[in-house]
Amino acid sequence: MESLNAAIAGVGFVGRAHLEALRRLGIHVAGVLGSTPDKSRSAAQTLGVARGYVDFAELLADASVDVVHVCTPNNLHLAMASAAMRAGKHVICEKPLALTAQESRELVRIQQETGRVCALCFNLRYYPLCHEARARVLAGQIGQVRMVHGQFLQDWLFSPAVWSWRLDSSVGGALRTVADIGSHWLDLVEWLSGLRVTEVCADLTTFIPKRLKPAGGAETFSAGVREDGAQEVPAAGEDYAALLLAFSNGARGSVTLSQVCAGRKNHLWWELNGSEGSMWWNAEDPNRLWIGHHDAPNQVLIKSPGLMQADARRYAVYPAGHAEGYPDTFVRLFQDVYEHIGSGAPYSSATFPTVADGHRQMVLCEAIGESARLRQWLRVEA
Repeated sequence: MESLNAAIAGVGFVGRAHLEALRRLGIHVAGVLGSTPDKSRSAAQTLGVARGYVDFAELLADASVDVVHVCTPNNLHLAMASAAMRAGKHVICEKPLALTAQESRELVRIQQETGRVCALCFNLRYYPLCHEARARVLAGQIGQVRMVHGQFLQDWLFSPAVWSWRLDSSVGGALRTVADIGSHWLDLVEWLSGLRVTEVCADLTTFIPKRLKPAGGAETFSAGVREDGAQEVPAAGEDYAALLLAFSNGARGSVTLSQVCAGRKNHLWWELNGSEGSMWWNAEDPNRLWIGHHDAPNQVLIKSPGLMQADARRYAVYPAGHAEGYPDTFVRLFQDVYEHIGSGAPYSSATFPTVADGHRQMVLCEAIGESARLRQWLRVEA
C-alpha cells in the first residue's frame, strides 16, 4: 500500500483532510492542484508538498501518481474523474459524484470500461461504531428493521453574509443541502440497514433567497464577512429538506436536513427500530452507541475493540476510552481503498463505497427534487 503515490486536486477544507489522512497512512502525496497555478504553488509550499501542478493535465502526466483524489467543486467531478481513469489512474472522488444522474451513470460506464478503481468519499460509514451497528443489524440482533429516522443539521450557512460555491447551481448542482449532507445520511442508513429507499416524499424550502457574494469567493465553512465589493445575489438550492422514506422491506423512515440551524454544528444522528430492538448514534458523540431493548435494561456501548463484533473490530484502531472521530474516518476509508488497489483484487469485491454507490445517491437526489416539485410520493429508480 505504501508504494502507491497520490495527487490531490483541490486544496480547500476537504482536500487538506485528504492530505492529512494520506500522511497518517504513509502514502506519498506527489503534488496538489489548486484552482490557479499560483494557488497550487502556494498550497504546495504551505502544506509541505513537493509539487504544485499548473493544471490538471500536468497532474495526469505525472507518471509517479497512481491515485487521484478529486476534492474539487461538484461541476468538475465528471471531467476529472473520467480523465483520470482513462489516464490509467485510480480515483477517490468527493461526493456528490456528479451534478446529475446522467453524469454519474457515465462515470459508472467509464469505470467498467477502464477497470480502474473509483471510490466515493462517503467517509461517515467509517466511524467504528457505525461498522459495529451494521454488523449487529446484519447479524439480526435488532430483528427486522421497521423504522429508519434521523437528522443532519448544521449552521454554517445561517448568515446571509456567508457565501460558498455550493450556493451556485452551475457549480454545486440543482440540490444543495440534500446533495451535500443528505447524500451522506442516506448512504449511511442504506448501508447500515442493508435496505434500499424505494419511494420518497420530499418538502424543500429556501429561507434565505439572497446572499452576499464576495468579489473573491469564499471557502466552505468560512465565516461570513460583509466586505466591500460584495454583491447580493440569488442563492440556489434548499436551506431545508424534510423527507419521508419507504424502504425495500416495507420499513418506513424520515429525515430532516438543514444547514441554517443556529447552534447545530454537525448534528447527524440516526436511529434504527427493529422487531427485536433499536439502535441510535450521534456523530457529535461518535464513541457511544445506544442499544434499546423492550424487556431488558437499555445499553450504551462505549467504543471498545474487545467488545465489538469481529467484522467491525478492525475499524476501531485505538484502545477503549481513546476517542476516534471525523479525521479518522478518512484514514480508515483510504486504508480500505489503497489496500484493495495494492492487492489487485477485483473491483466487485470492494468493501468501500464505489462509483455505483455514488450513482445511487445521484438517483436518489433527483427523485427527491422531483418529488418536491410535484409535491407527491415518487418511486425511486432501481
